[in-house]
Amino acid sequence: MDAPLWTETHAPALSELPQADARERLTRVVDEPMNVVIQGPAGVGKTAAARALARETHADPANDLVEINVADFFDRTKKEIREDPRFESFLTGRSRMAKRDMINRVLKESASYAPVSGEFKTILLDNAEAIREDFQQALRRVMERFHRNTQFVLTTRGASKLIPPIRSRCFAVPMRAPTMAETVAVLRRIVEAEEVPYDDAALGIVAAHRRGDLRHAVLAAQTVAAQEGELVTETVHEPLREVGHDDVLLGVLRDAREGEVRSARSSVSDLIDDEGYDGSELLRELLRVARTHGDDLGLGDGTALARLYRLAGEVDYELADGLDDALHVTHLLTAWGAGAAERGTEANA
Repeated sequence: MDAPLWTETHAPALSELPQADARERLTRVVDEPMNVVIQGPAGVGKTAAARALARETHADPANDLVEINVADFFDRTKKEIREDPRFESFLTGRSRMAKRDMINRVLKESASYAPVSGEFKTILLDNAEAIREDFQQALRRVMERFHRNTQFVLTTRGASKLIPPIRSRCFAVPMRAPTMAETVAVLRRIVEAEEVPYDDAALGIVAAHRRGDLRHAVLAAQTVAAQEGELVTETVHEPLREVGHDDVLLGVLRDAREGEVRSARSSVSDLIDDEGYDGSELLRELLRVARTHGDDLGLGDGTALARLYRLAGEVDYELADGLDDALHVTHLLTAWGAGAAERGTEANA
């Protein structure tokens, strides 16, 4: 899809957020600036809400909103961090600095400079649940030191993974998955702005395609509109079948069966970081694809599928308390693939 993404070109204003409770809480933050934790499932609009808050709060949001995805730090090498245009001015001449010190310096420098407009700026930390506890302690100290001129907004799928000193310094804004009616209303606003012919039944089909995931619903609607030139009941089903990630998920499972752990890990990370899956959702999708495409994977009599389900039950518990969804899902795939390799060795003995 070469056109600008609708999630960007039709980013909601604060007043357009579909979840009334979140909208009301964030409106309060405009009047009483404070640190914020926006928590909720993947795809419900947490980052969009944080950006809407910044646009409402700052006269110059382009300069007074600093966005840092936690993956920008923890999934990258020191060289990649140093060469990031956003960070290189802070790290020039510091090639021997440890990664921990690099992260601390970027946070401190980002928080220390004066806002361009108004009395404070905003630092958005996306996917904050992935910050290790020792780095969270450093973040807490930065938040305390620069509280007069810097507002921190953290988005997370699991606020319980943040240390209590950070949670206690932040105003909590829970975001639930939008209802079908709320999702349809968002889609209607966008397709009318794009002047795409539509009918309400088709919007309902798109909303149900990824129930509760607003971001994917908007992108699915854009895919259908790009292919068909309209969003109507007669033509919506076929493009939607191409929107999902079944081919990628099938590839992840096939890589695991063949012992290609590095490739599986890379695909898992992309699905979590780029496509918005959380660990539990990705686990459910992997099980669904394994169940429906068992023949393609050579799962035979169902023993391998049963083993995958058993391992998934163990990992699902770990996902509730762990800090790295990609790591836990990859461990599951590694264990499953190892079991397949062992049985293959036994069969050839």
